[in-house]
Amino acid sequence: MKLPGKRFVAESIGIIGSWLKPLAGLSILLAMFAAYLLLGRETLPPSSSEETTEGDWYAVYFSQPDDPGSSSLHGGPDSALAQAIDDARYSVDVAVMRLDLWSLRDALLDADRRGVNVRVVVDSDYILDDEIQDLIDAGIPVVADRRDSLMHHKFTVIDQLDVWSGSMNYTINGAYRNDNNLNHIRSSKLAQSYTREFEEMFMDDLFGALSEPDTPYPRVNIDGTEVEVYFSPDDHVLRRLLSLVAAAEESIEFLAFTFTSDPLAEALIARGADGVRVRGVMDRDQVNNSGGEFGNLVLAGLDLRIDANRNKMHHKVILIDGEIVVTGSYNFSRNAEEKNDENVLILHSDEITQQYLLEFERIYLAASK
Repeated sequence: MKLPGKRFVAESIGIIGSWLKPLAGLSILLAMFAAYLLLGRETLPPSSSEETTEGDWYAVYFSQPDDPGSSSLHGGPDSALAQAIDDARYSVDVAVMRLDLWSLRDALLDADRRGVNVRVVVDSDYILDDEIQDLIDAGIPVVADRRDSLMHHKFTVIDQLDVWSGSMNYTINGAYRNDNNLNHIRSSKLAQSYTREFEEMFMDDLFGALSEPDTPYPRVNIDGTEVEVYFSPDDHVLRRLLSLVAAAEESIEFLAFTFTSDPLAEALIARGADGVRVRGVMDRDQVNNSGGEFGNLVLAGLDLRIDANRNKMHHKVILIDGEIVVTGSYNFSRNAEEKNDENVLILHSDEITQQYLLEFERIYLAASK
């Protein structure tokens, strides 16, 4: 049961812009509906909005729980995010289930003292954590979801330009003991999409199914790389995942903390039966959960392993044909699809996929059957 959690809101700043989605013609809508009925797939988002950036626009950070240096609790993915917050000039918006990392607490406090507009949304189960109370005591506005389902996001938007998102909660376990990813993407349009999601929660008190499907830029082309973003439960993430899996031609790799989605399991089994190489690793504490798909996938002949991390293998990743990465906060479960606040990034880049494949192989080779 959720703690009631108080809502702490300072004077709100106005939403920087309002975005209106163009209405498609009736004939286009009918064609899309017919395609959905016939193919059972999600239609791609609208044409991507092109964007160019100066310098590197993307970086990924992986926790290294096996590295002896991790025991020092310094130098993990949180260090890069803390530095980015230190460099913030105007605004920092944080939506994260839980925060207990001193590095990020201190960076947010310092940013607030510099006059940066800092706003935070957390899951109400963790509103009483000391680090969150430190932010509240400093006058930083913090909003909690106050409901039974999870505010499961793990993202930060800095200066309406830089998006940080992935599977990593802002916790000691998340950054140093569990297997996790944290992605940094520089894109003003992607930042606008994440800000819209943030402000639905922070300003409008809309969580879960109450949230509107109004992402300004669901698909962005950044220096030639397609990036899609989805927010659950309003954007029907599962449909898109099923269409990606169905389109796989050679290989699918996945890392799953929780996997209870029957439709996704059936889609993977179908691709495996068609000759696509399917490999996966699941968290050892989750494989025997009620409704879990591990046994079904193994019985179907797929190459599944159980992770070796004594803590948690917390990734939520799917890799398609060495060219596409699916990552974010979205576990492969019904709760993620229908109840929790989640976000998913889909990156169409063989270069980025190769970085994730190295992480997959590290975990896969250490895992057991």
